[in-house]
Amino acid sequence: PRNQSNRAQGPSPDADDGCWSGYPRRVTREHSTEKASAKQPASSVKVTAAKGRPMLSWVGKRPLREVRAFPAQLVERFSAGAGSGIGPEVDWSGWPDRYERGGLLFHGDNKEVLAHLLASGFRGKVDLVYIDPPFDSGADYVRRVQLRGASGTARLDGETYTLGEQIQYTDIWANDTYLQFMYERLLLLKELLSPTGSVFVHCDYRRSSYLRIMMDEIFGADAFRNEISWRRTTSRAASRGFNHIHDTILFYTKSDSYTWNVQYTGYRDEYLGAAFRRTDDSGGRYRETPLTAPGTSGGQSGQDWRGVNPAEIGAGRHWSIPGYMLPELSEAARDDTLIALDELDALGRITWAREGQGRPNFKQYEDDLRGVELQSIWEEFTAISSASSEATGFPTQKPEALLERIIRAASNPSDIVLDCFIGSGTTAAVAQKLGRRWIGADINKGAIQTTVKRLAGVMEEQAAASGSEQQRLLTDDDAAPPPPAQLSFSTWRVNDYDLQIQHNEAVNLACEHLGVERTKTDPFFDGSLGRQLVKIVAFNHPATLLDLQAAAHELEVRDDERDAVLVALGRELACERWLEDYNRHRPINKLSIIELRSDPKYGKFFEHRPASARVSLEADAAGSPCVRVTDFISPSILERLSSTEGVLAPQISDWRSMVDSVMIDTAYDDEVFNVVLADIPQRKTEVVAGEYRLDLPPGAALPVAVKITDMLGEEVLVNLDRSQ
Repeated sequence: PRNQSNRAQGPSPDADDGCWSGYPRRVTREHSTEKASAKQPASSVKVTAAKGRPMLSWVGKRPLREVRAFPAQLVERFSAGAGSGIGPEVDWSGWPDRYERGGLLFHGDNKEVLAHLLASGFRGKVDLVYIDPPFDSGADYVRRVQLRGASGTARLDGETYTLGEQIQYTDIWANDTYLQFMYERLLLLKELLSPTGSVFVHCDYRRSSYLRIMMDEIFGADAFRNEISWRRTTSRAASRGFNHIHDTILFYTKSDSYTWNVQYTGYRDEYLGAAFRRTDDSGGRYRETPLTAPGTSGGQSGQDWRGVNPAEIGAGRHWSIPGYMLPELSEAARDDTLIALDELDALGRITWAREGQGRPNFKQYEDDLRGVELQSIWEEFTAISSASSEATGFPTQKPEALLERIIRAASNPSDIVLDCFIGSGTTAAVAQKLGRRWIGADINKGAIQTTVKRLAGVMEEQAAASGSEQQRLLTDDDAAPPPPAQLSFSTWRVNDYDLQIQHNEAVNLACEHLGVERTKTDPFFDGSLGRQLVKIVAFNHPATLLDLQAAAHELEVRDDERDAVLVALGRELACERWLEDYNRHRPINKLSIIELRSDPKYGKFFEHRPASARVSLEADAAGSPCVRVTDFISPSILERLSSTEGVLAPQISDWRSMVDSVMIDTAYDDEVFNVVLADIPQRKTEVVAGEYRLDLPPGAALPVAVKITDMLGEEVLVNLDRSQ
């Protein structure tokens, strides 16, 4: 096991001045991502083959030899206080230059996020991975993605596929699809782990056996350390069999030299009551234990002390000083056993059979015990309930005490902790409290929003308590937590881009993705791809004949004998015939188009398009005011569904299947949204009503506002004028 020394810490940047409405203080919208989209060679990320045994097989098993890495787009930045870490020096020397020194939160498919991290310099840099992936449980995740309605699945060749299968959080999987999903992500996580790193995979009885064999294959059977059983509840409703009240956590390491800090649990009260039956004058409970241990010694530990030889106490024994007493002893006592015995006697920690004579024993108090070394069955804490102070509304949220135990045991302060199923942000929050650096990812926008607010709160609290002895962020820990490694974090998109931005930012993203070498001095072309000149077409329209003709004219008036390629999100139908005619008799200066959304070589490049809704305020048959939602479109959901590999793209016949909830404020003041009416279906087979009768006081001046949230957590807020 290793011990990491404290390392030099660099500054983190301050936040911008402007605030993005609805987000915590100093969370700012980033409009300039020149640094974020800095040019890097774009290539497929190579993935090492799994070589362990045994090997698990399933229908459609495919090795992951390489995966395309998409660029990241900076969305927002948060800074608490001065935005720099406090406490011990943190070594940021191995941190990729393209990222600011602070926490990293990614919004996107975690397979693409992990590939991006590998391509961006994090290979072999992550010290601890904890993931709580879907369990294949069929659970009803309201905040996670299963489209609503009785016809919420698409069937093909007798095998059931969910509509949201590629959105990760559907949690109702065909067995083979689930295994391939986890296989690919575990392979990528192995590449990110440092040589001394560890991975903890949280699961339950449904898939733990499959995942263990899979991890034996990926990491090697020798890398297995523990199968931890966490008793998450004390009882469940009766069933035909023994009820499942525990989860399983699989613990593997990258190598035999892994970070390990022994953790302890307290002794049971019945043991302490039986063992410590004596009391001193102050009421402290203690017991007498031997000051000798087996084994002879020719040195000081074998000599007489106060007229007693250790061999007289027991044949073949020597003096032995309890290790936990050493902090109280002098430096001289550490090197001289007899001096140590004298000092212990002076401290009143040695008892004698009779008035300073006879056999000496050590006087051990309850407080001397560090506890029992942590075992593989954990039952000190239970699952998060709705009444818990930690509850965020995510049904699979894990208690902070669980993550605290794992992070303390398998990492050191300033280490990098990664969770690519971040959910409500528990892993990042605890890592922040324990002075670790952290990286989180999730495809669910609601998860990202929850994590942003949670981490902002933690950092604000740490910044306020900086330098104060009153800081106790983890109250069940006797020692104060280490200072934070950072007091800032940034949020990024991976392959879900907001392209309605400055043209330069969009060009940077496209060039980074394609591997284009930028040429900023060229007045027309944006760069080159090999021998081809590259022109990025503005992403607010598809490539048109005018774009092609402009490129053709530019080639004619310059001396370059090179081909050119236009990069766009799509093309008009007439472009195909025009290109065919133009290139037919041209040996040089040919033209072509790369469509980022559909080009097989470069993968699928997602444009983030916000959801929209059609909402009206009308009078119903009785003359009462009524809100009617008649349509809702979530382009993000439609885009993900259309990209489902191996499955016919399902059609959504009812807009309500994309909607998680509808909330109404009847006196919205453009600042605080007060929920007066909420429509949140409790079952995944149910959908929102879409029509809501309101009880409004006559003559009210403020407008009605309707907030619609889709199954990815994206919100649409519609203001309605009551005079309609």
